[in-house]
Amino acid sequence: MNARTRFLIVGMLVSGVCNTLLNKLQDMQCVENCDDKDPSKREYFEQPVWQTLNMFIGETLCFIAIYIQMILDSYKEEKDVDRPLAVERTSTDDSIELEDEYVPRQEELSGWKIFLFWIPTLCDICGTTLMNVGLIYTSASVYQMLRGAVVLFTGSFSVIFLKRRLLPYHWFSLFLVVLGVTVVGLSSVLFPPLRPAEDDVLTTGAPFALIGVIFVLFAQVFTASQFVIEEKLVEKYNVSPLRAVGLEGIFGLTTITFGTIIFYYMYGIHHPGGYFDIPAGWNQIISFPQIWRAGIAICFSIAFFNYFGLAVTRTVSATARSTIDTSRIVFVWMVSLLLGWEIFSWLQVLGFVILVTGTFIFNNVIDPPSCLSEGRAEERRPLIRRTSEDML
Repeated sequence: MNARTRFLIVGMLVSGVCNTLLNKLQDMQCVENCDDKDPSKREYFEQPVWQTLNMFIGETLCFIAIYIQMILDSYKEEKDVDRPLAVERTSTDDSIELEDEYVPRQEELSGWKIFLFWIPTLCDICGTTLMNVGLIYTSASVYQMLRGAVVLFTGSFSVIFLKRRLLPYHWFSLFLVVLGVTVVGLSSVLFPPLRPAEDDVLTTGAPFALIGVIFVLFAQVFTASQFVIEEKLVEKYNVSPLRAVGLEGIFGLTTITFGTIIFYYMYGIHHPGGYFDIPAGWNQIISFPQIWRAGIAICFSIAFFNYFGLAVTRTVSATARSTIDTSRIVFVWMVSLLLGWEIFSWLQVLGFVILVTGTFIFNNVIDPPSCLSEGRAEERRPLIRRTSEDML
């Protein structure tokens, strides 16, 4: 492994870990009644819509990388324009064969077709917002682990809509994913996440922890739908992954901006301090430096995570990217424990091991039991081309 590959892997891990932890850091910031001696009366930053907007701003920043690449390509073309051809072909047949080799098999994504990416963007908005709500009530590590349930829904949807075939070991791995998610969710309910207090530690409580688990799991339905729709689009149209992320960023930014205005006057104005009380959220952001600073960092972490993730896929493989991203859970967990945000739980460890085993078997990282390997040699390609880490 060369130095560039190691740099890309480290960049992907650091940006991914920072994104999850920074979102959780925002959720833990007290914004009202902070001096009250009763911790239960303190109010914390709970603005999942603003956090979703942060994500799309970060995805929009991916267009900066695209423009930089365009400038570099243009400079390279100017240098090569006067370079003589090494071989001059005289055979008509060879010329035809060479041209046929470069005939694009996919349609160009242009005109009104770019708006097709608005469909997965809507799924992304729903999924990300629900996950941000779930993160308020559950710990960062449990949140990250529960996102692994996207394998279950993506695998099922790929069979229904993409006409893929699940082999016996795929079904076995999905069973392990369900079992692992169940154990992790149970650990979150039995050991609720912590919130800082001056004199003691305040937990969110088992009922709220259960609500957080449900929100994160339900969000995976939208995330899986997004992945399947995106795969269908990139198979049909010639579009780079980075451009696709940038398009979704712009569409998401536009939708969230207009959508929040509508929801504010329909719902938020009648429920002050709620998720759709946009002015309240804005005032909280600008009034507390730790919140807006974290927000800026989240935007850049999203942009870097997408760039490094796509670069790792090109340099190594999609399977390696999936494996690396799974290790992100461990780092999120370790940092959360060191910061005192979570209580160590062996039940969560058990659920994590089961979940990772199922994910690795599904993506052909480790071998399944021999009795379930029928047909595996003929179908080594993972069913999921894009993993849960691609939609923070």
